[in-house]
Amino acid sequence: MGEVLNLRRARKAREKSEKAQAGEANRIAFGRTKAERRASEAQNELERTRLEAHRLEHVPKEREAAFRKEQAPSTDRPAPAKDA
Repeated sequence: MGEVLNLRRARKAREKSEKAQAGEANRIAFGRTKAERRASEAQNELERTRLEAHRLEHVPKEREAAFRKEQAPSTDRPAPAKDA
C-alpha cells in the first residue's frame, strides 16, 4: 500500500515551490544593481550602433520616424480637419 498523504500539506508545499520559482524569476529580471543596469544599457547601445553602422543606406532619424508613423496601423477615427 502507498504512503498516506496529507493533501493540505501537499498543496501548500506545491504553492511554496511555485512562489519560490516566481521569486527566482523576479530576482533575475528586477534584482540587478544600478551598475549592472547601466552596463547592460551601454552594451545594448554599443550593439545598436554597430548594427546601425552596417546599414547599406543611411536613413536620417526624422525620415525613419516619419516612415514608422506611416507604417503604424491606422485607427478607426477620422483624421482631424485642417484649417486653411
